[in-house]
Amino acid sequence: MSDLEQSLQAAAEVVGADRVVTPSGPDELTLGPNVSVFPSRSVAGIIRPRTADEVCRVVEIFGRSPEAGSLHPYSTGRNWGLGTREPVMPGAIALDLGDLDAVRAIDVEAGWAVIEPGVTQLQLADLLDGTERMLNVTVSAARTSVIGNALDRGVGLRHQRVHDLVGLELACADGTMRRVGWWPDPEVATPVYPYGLGPSALQLFVQSDLAVVTAATVRLLPRPEALRVIRLNFVPEQLAAATDVLHRWVGQGLLHGVLKVYNPAAARGYGTLHPDHFLVHACVDGTAAAVEALTGVVVEEARRSGVFSAVSATDATDEGPGREVATLVERSYAGDPDRNDTIFEMKLGRPADQIDEHVGFLFFLPLVPFRGAAVVHADRLLNEVGEATGVRFGATLHALNSDVVDLVVSMKYERKDAAAPHKALDLLYESFTAAGFRPYRLDVDHTDWFERLGADRELLSRFKTLLDPHQAIAPGRYSVTTTPPRKGVRS
Repeated sequence: MSDLEQSLQAAAEVVGADRVVTPSGPDELTLGPNVSVFPSRSVAGIIRPRTADEVCRVVEIFGRSPEAGSLHPYSTGRNWGLGTREPVMPGAIALDLGDLDAVRAIDVEAGWAVIEPGVTQLQLADLLDGTERMLNVTVSAARTSVIGNALDRGVGLRHQRVHDLVGLELACADGTMRRVGWWPDPEVATPVYPYGLGPSALQLFVQSDLAVVTAATVRLLPRPEALRVIRLNFVPEQLAAATDVLHRWVGQGLLHGVLKVYNPAAARGYGTLHPDHFLVHACVDGTAAAVEALTGVVVEEARRSGVFSAVSATDATDEGPGREVATLVERSYAGDPDRNDTIFEMKLGRPADQIDEHVGFLFFLPLVPFRGAAVVHADRLLNEVGEATGVRFGATLHALNSDVVDLVVSMKYERKDAAAPHKALDLLYESFTAAGFRPYRLDVDHTDWFERLGADRELLSRFKTLLDPHQAIAPGRYSVTTTPPRKGVRS
């Protein structure tokens, strides 16, 4: 047998033969369709461990020699718009961590939970229901992985989720289990502090192929006593002025959580009553008195600015066509995910477990300065690419702080018509990076941009050689060891 076949056989002895899938006959083994219609990469096998110990033993098996094969780990496999569960290169062995779904420990008073990769945001939010703590949830489907999204620097409604990672448990290629960052001490309670003493290694394993994460300690946030989402609309001609007003509010601490600004195409997914206008969700929270006061200040500032065409602070309580969506948005800011994926299905037209097969969808995720002129420039670039390709973009600005916004550019299309959106995606990478608006997350067909945008090949290769000399973990979207993936579109 080849080294790869021996590795797969040894893995089957660890996890059970029924939990290892290998190709049968002449057909390639793949991980199924992906919503972005990226080319399906063949995989040499699929391994489904159930415990962190099994993961560690499997990683050691594949770390023994360069010919043993490389593992492509994923959690729930719902990285929609960026490749779903696709590996970057063909020939990897998929390491499906979805069955590692235990919440190992939780301390509401201290504000932390130890969770495994298969734990979903709904699962953890349910455990926190009715407590003084909450999870930083995203607007994606309820059954998406907390760890998977955080490791790719996804954005929750309170802040980037990477800030919620305070400790990581790692299965390393040499067969050891390591921990970095902060972990609960069974002997004595210590404050949650991820940096420790000396150099902090935690961020080495974010957007990384240096080890397999088998668990994480995540921060649980204080649940606000009261919360309200103020909704604003403005016409496209006011984009610069509205951005500068919102920038001032964020800088002066009037708003909490992540301010969200939707262009007209994206706003339709939230049932806006003004279909040709931009939509703003601006959250204020705290004590009931603070929320009442801040709401009054923001509403008065909004009206006095003359920038906004509509201002509402009561959509979640007023009877009307937008009440259900407004209520779901407010609950999400308060740590309660959209349990029935109501908004998710409104935007994509299908339940979460059907979109990879039936929907076409792409993401492009650049960072833009939080200034009116820069945001108008980004909007102009979108319009130029749209005119060149005939593709219409949904775009949502997330204010990560008072200096930078994450621009979520989305394309929804019929799967048979994928060629134009993929061409548009290529043009977006070129035009936005030329303007200095660089992506902070990559899809599986644009991994070459990692080095094109300045990754230090020599330094990162040293880390890889030290920690994973035989490439037990397959090159990912943020690796210096990849070659450009195959191009083309399959319908």
